[in-house]
Amino acid sequence: MSKRGAPSSSDGVLIKRIRSASPESQQIAISSTNDERGLVRSVKRTSGLEAPIISLSGAHSAEILSCRFDPTGQNIAACSADRSVSLWKTYPPNTNYGLLSTLHKAPILDLQWSLVSSFLYTVSADHTLLMTDVTTGSRVRKIRAHRGIINSLDRTIAGGAGVELLATGSDDGTVRVWEGGDDGKKECVMDFEVGCPVTSVCWSVDGANIYVGALDNEIHVYDLRKQEKVYTLSGHTDTPTSLSLSPNGSFLLSPSFSSQTIIHDVRPFSPSPSRIHRVLTGAPAGFEHALLKGAWSKDDGGRRVAVGGADRCVCIWDVDSGKMQYKLPGHKGTVTAVDFHPKEPIILTASKDGTLLLGEIEPSITA
Repeated sequence: MSKRGAPSSSDGVLIKRIRSASPESQQIAISSTNDERGLVRSVKRTSGLEAPIISLSGAHSAEILSCRFDPTGQNIAACSADRSVSLWKTYPPNTNYGLLSTLHKAPILDLQWSLVSSFLYTVSADHTLLMTDVTTGSRVRKIRAHRGIINSLDRTIAGGAGVELLATGSDDGTVRVWEGGDDGKKECVMDFEVGCPVTSVCWSVDGANIYVGALDNEIHVYDLRKQEKVYTLSGHTDTPTSLSLSPNGSFLLSPSFSSQTIIHDVRPFSPSPSRIHRVLTGAPAGFEHALLKGAWSKDDGGRRVAVGGADRCVCIWDVDSGKMQYKLPGHKGTVTAVDFHPKEPIILTASKDGTLLLGEIEPSITA
């Protein structure tokens, strides 16, 4: 047997060039010969993150069920089946500066940051709605809100009065409206009987309507002024898992157990009788029947939407074309929730593996 000869000089060789002095970009050189000539690309960073992908882990011992940026984008909150809420800094050094572990007696299924105060609102399988001051970590109010598991929570500012209102949806088949803040009533402001378990709730942009996803595969729209259902959004063949309104208030995103994500047109005068603007595929719901939470991008006015899936990836679509732009891996379990940063092209994802990932989604590449 003869020994293998030396490799030919025509074989591809990867040559790493000296890092650029500029901290805003990274250079990669690829050459097919030893003379270091080849294609050089500069990848420009587009956010204040320390790295393009950052893992936030170690706070939770069970699956994370919801995650949100605060309205400023400086802080992150995530809730888990281990009955705790973790608080993180978005930017370096990305510290886990708080762990609220004594709020609820059952898994925390959803949370929202207050729009007007330092409060964090959480709902749980223990049938309660809690309001917590994140600056002190102390519980401000606890409300026995429903007779069943509370799956979803949303908040808005009521027009004119400037009062923060909360909407909660439960397995008991009702949607209830509450006053936020530390001086609100313990009784609900309004109560809507849907007739079947509610999986998701979402306010309209003006706070006049509530969109309600339910086990009957429909999205029911309730008018607060009339205190009645005004119309229904159809199109799903299985239960919608979450609802998210576009930044301009014109479109509603709704993933479902059928692995089909629909963008509904909720403008007063929709050109489509069915009100279906886009049907998106690519994010499998899986057999676990997790209430997967989608989101709209905010830094660009809602040009993209994102939904996680049971394939451990996150799908990001362009709304205008309906085409998938990215399919992002990184998690070791079903991606249960996503959120977009309010000011920068950063996506936050949570998984059943108990971790959070922060990632830039729009680096610009120039030759």
